Amino acid sequence: MGTFTITTVYPDGRTETRDATPEEVAQRDADLVAFEAEEQARQQAIAEAEAAKASARAKLQALGLNEAEIAAIAGI
Repeated sequence: MGTFTITTVYPDGRTETRDATPEEVAQRDADLVAFEAEEQARQQAIAEAEAAKASARAKLQALGLNEAEIAAIAGI
């Protein structure tokens, strides 16, 4: 995904900037790919939970419960 620089800031205020090594670039790229996969999985899990919640609410309504009763059961 390209190169980048690394800046180190020391306690005495000095800074040192250098180009990232190929290994650091590769690790950052791998980390970004892993993060994107984890984020996609997290978003999928949220969507599935919301769908399950909507399905459960519809089933409770089909049984004749009103919104107040559903909220009381669901703790919403």
